[in-house]
Amino acid sequence: MKAVVITEPGAIAIERLDDPTPGANEVVVAVEAVGLCGTDVHLLDGEFPASYPLVPGHEFCGSVVATGRDARGVPEGSFVCVDPSLHCGHCRFCREGRGNLCETWGAIGVSTAGACADFVAVPAASVHPLPDRVPRRHGTVVEPLACAVHGFDQVGVRLGADYLIYGAGTMGLLLAQLAANAGAASVSVVDLNASRLPRATNLGATHVAVSADELHHPGGWHVVIDATGTIPAIEDGMRRVRRGGTFLNFGVVAQKSTARISPFQIYHDEVRVIGSMAVLHSFARARDLLMQGAVNVDPILTHLMPLDAYGEAIDTFRAGDGLKIQVTPQSEHSLTTQPSVSTGEHPDGLSRNIQAAP
Repeated sequence: MKAVVITEPGAIAIERLDDPTPGANEVVVAVEAVGLCGTDVHLLDGEFPASYPLVPGHEFCGSVVATGRDARGVPEGSFVCVDPSLHCGHCRFCREGRGNLCETWGAIGVSTAGACADFVAVPAASVHPLPDRVPRRHGTVVEPLACAVHGFDQVGVRLGADYLIYGAGTMGLLLAQLAANAGAASVSVVDLNASRLPRATNLGATHVAVSADELHHPGGWHVVIDATGTIPAIEDGMRRVRRGGTFLNFGVVAQKSTARISPFQIYHDEVRVIGSMAVLHSFARARDLLMQGAVNVDPILTHLMPLDAYGEAIDTFRAGDGLKIQVTPQSEHSLTTQPSVSTGEHPDGLSRNIQAAP
């Protein structure tokens, strides 16, 4: 099969690798689309714990083409999205039900081979079927939406709250829609890239600006969320939390980054400062929200590029020229029709000789 490989920090190659074989409790997914996000950039830049070489790709959907001996509930031909989280199930955090803090936490496309390839083997328990009525490309959005849902679990929904969200990228726009749907009194979105702001307005933001200084909101906001992963936004956002409010550090920040905040503010104003790490008990709910049309993802999916153009896709992401950028090893036509699994040939001519391990 063909795959993107980060050979070392800063280096990308398109390589031919052996087709994966499913273990007893695994299935193999023929990948249809993969979304890029900030974690992929951090992996490429060597700013996130990882072992190289690595096949990236953790936001993905596709069709099941092979199942392991003990895999259940996902027959071949199923159109699915996949929770990439990998938890040990035995450490103290897993035993407390907090698998996203697992002592040996990993994820498909982060610590093991990911979906920027023709095929990927995944745990059957991580697979979530999607109905045919869901547009094929939309399946990649379940994972980032699941992260946003977990973020709201951390905040705790409060009806009539005023939200300030930094970043009008994919995550900021998903968070803004969830806040609006959760009974927010107002949802303000700021982004240095002014071209992104009209889309935020169209998706439910009540106020938009390139700086929070342009927004008149005396006393601050009940909930301030950073969805940028940048230190200036985090430092600025902390100053905007009203007394008794909450600051959610949601964006992925480089591991060694530090920010200046006021401990006195946290003490004196009883500000809650919380983090949100990946997905936790939220993937199935995100899938259901997508199926129900609770979020509008069409305006977010701005680019679809071939797998061979992964480097160009990363450059486009860095430049801020789009929102959710997707790559696909399949033809674009396959994203709108149910693929057949009866043929022995993959669309690019590669053999589909994938068999379950004995």
